[in-house]
Amino acid sequence: MKRPPRRIAQRATQHNAAPGDRVVRAPRKISSLMLSVKQELLAALAAELEKLSPGAGARAAFESPKVAAHGDWACTAAMQLAKALKTNPRQLGEQLQTALLATNAWQRWVEAIEIAGPGFLNIRLKPAAKQQVLREVLHSRERFGHQADRGEKILVEFVSANPTGPLHVGHGRQAALGDAICNLYATQGWSVHREFYYNDAGVQIDTLTKSTQLRAQGVKPGDADWPEAAYNGDYIQDIADAFLARATVTADDRAFTANGDVQDYDNVRQFAVAYLRNEQDKDLQAFNLTFDEYYLESSLYANGHVEATVARLVANGKTYEKDGALWLKSTDYGDDKDRVMRKSDGHYTYFVPDVAYHIQKFQRGYTKAVNIQGTDHHGTIARVRAGLQAADVGIPQGYPDYVLHTMVRVVKGGEEVKISKRAGSYVTLRDLIEWTSKDAVRFFLLSRKPDTEYTFDVDLAIAQNNDNPVYYVQYAHARICSVLRGWREDFDIGALVDADLSPLDTPAAQALMLQLAKYPDMLASAASSNAPHDVTFYLRELAASYHSYYDAERILVDDEAVKTARVALVAATRQVLENGLALLGVSAPQRM
Repeated sequence: MKRPPRRIAQRATQHNAAPGDRVVRAPRKISSLMLSVKQELLAALAAELEKLSPGAGARAAFESPKVAAHGDWACTAAMQLAKALKTNPRQLGEQLQTALLATNAWQRWVEAIEIAGPGFLNIRLKPAAKQQVLREVLHSRERFGHQADRGEKILVEFVSANPTGPLHVGHGRQAALGDAICNLYATQGWSVHREFYYNDAGVQIDTLTKSTQLRAQGVKPGDADWPEAAYNGDYIQDIADAFLARATVTADDRAFTANGDVQDYDNVRQFAVAYLRNEQDKDLQAFNLTFDEYYLESSLYANGHVEATVARLVANGKTYEKDGALWLKSTDYGDDKDRVMRKSDGHYTYFVPDVAYHIQKFQRGYTKAVNIQGTDHHGTIARVRAGLQAADVGIPQGYPDYVLHTMVRVVKGGEEVKISKRAGSYVTLRDLIEWTSKDAVRFFLLSRKPDTEYTFDVDLAIAQNNDNPVYYVQYAHARICSVLRGWREDFDIGALVDADLSPLDTPAAQALMLQLAKYPDMLASAASSNAPHDVTFYLRELAASYHSYYDAERILVDDEAVKTARVALVAATRQVLENGLALLGVSAPQRM
């Protein structure tokens, strides 16, 4: 998925049916030919349901049968309505079957409706209905399945690593999740803003500064003067060496030149932060990831947003004093206990600037916000949302949305890898990319639900066989490209848009077309659920469907009409594979 060129926002520099079946409902706005077929059928179904029971039209929906032999779609409306209408569900199903087959839409696009079990309607489409998807794919190309601009903005905050060390594998999972979720929302017509928020002050930055200062003075881990809480990775020595050399470092959001004076604490601090922001940028660049804006926690204090937020909460009567501390009445908003906002020493707890930050998100026009964070942030959700409601600035309940992810175990050579020389304590994102590839890291880290434990198998990620999911999908794409080159060296698909598709009436061809038709609904569902893993599942299913088709039918046959139709089918499949991989930030190689 192509994105506009990266911009570093001025703001940043200033801040320094059966269970398991998937229900497919009519999308918000659709121009697709195949999906317009679905719309026609759903509209006719809704009209007939309304005749049976006013308001029942809202139940118009299709499901994907677990068993392909049962049909292309299924409908459970008869079973849902039977109890309310006090009638036998199978008889109601038969009544609905007769009514639907009398409509123009169902006569045009549906081959048969079969009654199954207690009242399932199993629907078989005519080949012509399934063939429509190819024309839409070949016409829309990279925008297949995309919705029109909805005129709404969304801010997705992710990675947001403090500049205290290299990005670890957990940051990598967050980066992959955030980027893919952004791409998913973009397909649904949202204007997407990618934001990186980090703390450029506080205890961790102080530890970084002291660690760098000591290394510059010749003190190292293991020495008597080395603090237990200091950072031990080799990267600290690299920062110290660069500082002594009076180096200049440039990151996406800042540039700084060291003065080489190890006694100048503030100069050491600013240089160390800039150095690590540069290192993090290298990690992100290796991941082909960019942000629209870097937002500094310090700016919330410098611009008075934290104090203004606290003052508003106090004025609203949502706080109280106890034991010399200021407390938020967060239990009024569902939290399990009230939370300290300002400690007795006068310092704010970490969730207070979070509340101020999210007020700023909302006031900047982002009516929807999604935060990608580790599961260790679970406890902050209730108190941040409580603070936002207590502030009473018009923010809706449940703002922002959270996607929480677990950490990642890394296994190499059958053994868990826990230590990185670069970081001193954990496997870095760059380690993982260097051991495998950017494509493998992205696909693997997106292949499970974010909140499930995941083990990254380095050996599997570099294997060139069908057990490697990213290789399996990419190989399907390259295999199609080879076929298309056999048809035409430049494989320009423009000539295929208006091709006669009637020869595509075989079971193998129809199964592949039906799989292609699922793509737009999958996008909509994955976006609404913040579930990019659905895309990886879909791509594996599509690749499997293509491999089955390739084994079932020869594509470059002598019959010109048949050949052209089959080329159109595989060209559309290639396009959807490329689209889905691009959404994940994974390449679609033409040769492997």
